[in-house]
Amino acid sequence: MKQTLTLVCKLQPSEKQVAKIEATLKAFADACNYANQVVKPAITSKRTIQSLVYDSIREQFGLSANLAVRVCARVGANRKTAKVKGKPVKAFKPTSADYDARIFAFREKDWSASLTLNGGREHIKLQVANYQMGKLKGRTPTSAQLCKHTDGLYYLHIQLTDVAPEPIRSNKVIGVDFGRRDIAVTNHGDRWDGKQIKDTRDKFARVRASLQQKASQGTKSTRKGCRRALKRLSGRERKYQTWLNHTISKAIIADAKAKNAIVAIEDLTGIRERTNQKPRNKTERRRSNSWAFYQLRQFLEYKGVAVGVEVIAVPPAYTSQTCHQCLHIGLRLDKIFKCGNCSWHGDADFNAANVISLLGGAFVSLPERSVLACSLNELQARAKAPRL
Repeated sequence: MKQTLTLVCKLQPSEKQVAKIEATLKAFADACNYANQVVKPAITSKRTIQSLVYDSIREQFGLSANLAVRVCARVGANRKTAKVKGKPVKAFKPTSADYDARIFAFREKDWSASLTLNGGREHIKLQVANYQMGKLKGRTPTSAQLCKHTDGLYYLHIQLTDVAPEPIRSNKVIGVDFGRRDIAVTNHGDRWDGKQIKDTRDKFARVRASLQQKASQGTKSTRKGCRRALKRLSGRERKYQTWLNHTISKAIIADAKAKNAIVAIEDLTGIRERTNQKPRNKTERRRSNSWAFYQLRQFLEYKGVAVGVEVIAVPPAYTSQTCHQCLHIGLRLDKIFKCGNCSWHGDADFNAANVISLLGGAFVSLPERSVLACSLNELQARAKAPRL
């Protein structure tokens, strides 16, 4: 199994190189829009698209041979994705262009990138941190993406492909319960409090609301200053949430690796649509919709693949209402869970993490777990039983 890691490296182009980058991004987007309009929507094969519009792209947009090929590949890939989602391909914007080994090269000797742009080949200096240096040292990447981010600066997304180790085969399962009050709780007792991220998000929401009001009602200089302040604040909340999810996922995967275990999580797909149907105030709706559980799941999965730790997702139904000791439906009151069958009571999230761990074990090796298989059947049968 192969895993691709994308490193985002900031570019430091000169004014002359900026003009070439802008011209390349615009030509790439215009060529994509042209190919998408000319070729029939049902065609998704990049080879077929290339055979139909390659010469026209070279003539009209001044792209190099390989950039023209990447245009056809981009259109084909977007059409395949849109077909799966049942939506048409939207217009392409001049924010990115794809590169392969013939038109991109990483130069470790001076930490720069060689890129083919409209107007010729350019060597552009990279601004890299220790993390990127450690990953790129001694490597020869063969693909990248030239991007213009919302901050107006230019970045190179460099792809590194490695062969991932074989996943661990084990009967040990670490169950992880996701939540808003506690971001993650494991059945081993590890937990990460969500109070800090909640307070941070509430603070940013108050600051944004105040600045937006001033930006619409103040004087001309005040409005301009508020817009600049909003731009500075943009992304800080997201970056903090990303850092926090990286920290949590790294700790969970490291624990699973040390214990030679797999990780089981809840499949929370569609939870926002379900919770948004419930009557809630504006603050609760904002807090729920800013819950980055899917990003945490993605981080767990890719970090797990890198070290051979398997991450599986189990159905979330009744995991927080089932007793992990006897698998009967109990009563959850806020953070406390009580079972009327075996009288077990304790932390509700810890109980849910243990139920997820049991479900994970059943899904991984169901034929070898006859006792657990019976327990799982019992859980499913009793899921419809009335609550105590």
